[in-house]
Amino acid sequence: MKAANCRSLLFVAVVIPVLLAIGHAPDGIYRTEYSLCIVDTGNHCDQHNVQWHNKGSDDEYLLGFVEINDQGQMRDRAQMAAILDHYYTVAARDSLLITVYVHGWQHNASSDDSNVASFSGYLQKLGLVEADLAKRQNRPPRKIAGVYVGWRGQSIETPGLNLFTFWERKSTALDVGYLGITELFLKLEEISNVRNSWSPPVKSRLILMGHSFGGQAVYGATAQILASRFIDSREHKAVQDDAKGFGDLVVLFNPAFEALRYLPLYDLSNSRCSYFESQRPRLAILTSETDYATKLAFPAGRYMSTLFESYDTIDRTFCSGKHKRGLVLDEGDADRTTVGHFDPLISHELTPVLKAESLSIEAYDNIDNVWGLQVPGATTIYGRTALKHLNRTEPRNPYLNIRVSTELIADHGDIWRDEVQEFIRLLVVLAAHDETLDEAARLPVKDISRISD
Repeated sequence: MKAANCRSLLFVAVVIPVLLAIGHAPDGIYRTEYSLCIVDTGNHCDQHNVQWHNKGSDDEYLLGFVEINDQGQMRDRAQMAAILDHYYTVAARDSLLITVYVHGWQHNASSDDSNVASFSGYLQKLGLVEADLAKRQNRPPRKIAGVYVGWRGQSIETPGLNLFTFWERKSTALDVGYLGITELFLKLEEISNVRNSWSPPVKSRLILMGHSFGGQAVYGATAQILASRFIDSREHKAVQDDAKGFGDLVVLFNPAFEALRYLPLYDLSNSRCSYFESQRPRLAILTSETDYATKLAFPAGRYMSTLFESYDTIDRTFCSGKHKRGLVLDEGDADRTTVGHFDPLISHELTPVLKAESLSIEAYDNIDNVWGLQVPGATTIYGRTALKHLNRTEPRNPYLNIRVSTELIADHGDIWRDEVQEFIRLLVVLAAHDETLDEAARLPVKDISRISD
């Protein structure tokens, strides 16, 4: 028996590390060319980190790549500078709708990664919506500018063995969020703000998105700034207004971080007893009810790593309309459960609408009015999805923690279905709504210019 045990230990100590080494994923930079590349049928620009897709069409978009290493550092700061310099140049002429996407576990920035293709498709469809809205509102369209943040979400390529990297990659994603991307986010926001300071016909906007551990990284980079801007203690402020965000909207898909880390923002947002009809969403968390990576694997690992932690019971009282609402929860449960599976903090449910049609451009144009008229506990139909308010937060609370039906997001990686992305585009249009448009800004469509070479 002892000999058998020794052989088993030898297998674990020697064979497993060898297999992991053999399956080790590449650890290098994918996008090595930093000049603008125009994508066409003969040139896919796979090595370029600044790309221009569908030039001259309504669905044209820019796509940039920034890559971060395992220590949370830029692989090459010149790579980031190339994107920022080009987007600054474009912003000198046109307003931008900038969308940043940070991928999750088992993905990277390679040209054949499925997330690259999915994000590109998202930008293309967003471009069509923006172009149609611009025509309907008789204004120039914002230029669609995407940034794909690549990190080593896949450290082992061997199927099966790669499942053992879950916790190791979680640690890496923490470094990415706390060290690597905050500077990028702030500089992209600066591009948007500098453009807006010139009083353009339509304002630039910034949207931040993250999936899985990428969602953890985005949240780590933005949470404290979101809290600061919610409180908004700037000098000379005399009245309470709408809660601000980091950029205009943060969207997290199946994020892999603890509910306890979300609780400070939950407390902040529920400390207000009402929100103005003009309040926009600032943070939207979407988690599939059948995402078992964050529902089962995550708490199992957290249980072992928090075994010797001490926890208390949290007791909160919030206002809810004319009534007081209590919240009692266990800190340990909140520290071992992901934010999207911790029931006390879930504010909405998203379900499919059977036999519904895609949203019309009129619906996108009217979303501002629909959103502003929310009432407690109501279900609102948005094309092919229905959003139910669970009456646990005030209507128009800027932070949404949404449980998503398995028919819309089936598992951890299934975030790109068009029904879900249509709902996200609706939130983006809502967050990008520009109340400063006036008659002088409503230029004839024929006068709209495009990006020059």
